[in-house]
Amino acid sequence: MKRIAIAMPLLLALLLAGCQSGNQGSYETAMPSDDMAAHEMPWTTLFDGSSLDGWRTLGDANWHIVEDYVEADSGDGYLVTNNTYGDFHLKLEFWTDPDANSGVFLRCSNPEDIGAASAYEVNIYDKRPDPAYRTGGIVNVASPMAQIDAAGKWNTYEISAEGPRLTVRLNGVLTVDARDEKYASGPIALQHGAGIVRFRNVQIMAH
Repeated sequence: MKRIAIAMPLLLALLLAGCQSGNQGSYETAMPSDDMAAHEMPWTTLFDGSSLDGWRTLGDANWHIVEDYVEADSGDGYLVTNNTYGDFHLKLEFWTDPDANSGVFLRCSNPEDIGAASAYEVNIYDKRPDPAYRTGGIVNVASPMAQIDAAGKWNTYEISAEGPRLTVRLNGVLTVDARDEKYASGPIALQHGAGIVRFRNVQIMAH
């Protein structure tokens, strides 16, 4: 009886060690989350600094390539993607002078008549007379949560459209996190309205 009493604690310890080992193995082989998988999707370059293939012009803005960016400094118009996008992540860099009026238009519902009334306009307009939808905001949808002046330097926009949820980050700062269901898909457009406007390194990850 004394030998059995000594052996029982040892047997229980071995069984517990086996259970813990099994749990650790199942944890290590767990599938990655959807968010992790999304980050593994490839980015597609829409503008690489050397060619406007994949874009068309709308209006009379004088778009032209300089060094590694596309620039316009007169006229009123857009660069419009040939392709249509619904859910996506978009990132780009832009530079403007202090008097510039520009924007990034998403899900343009009428590619021949682009504007804030037919698309989501992520604004680039530091001096907008009504500052409610200045740089960093989405016109008629969401005011920017942070006021960031963009003129005179290169800035980054990271824009996400996933169903009705729209998010905008300007230079890494979250300026919009809103929901709106007016527009589901359409081309992307880059605007020149006034001043000097430049864009470069335009990339998209479409879902």
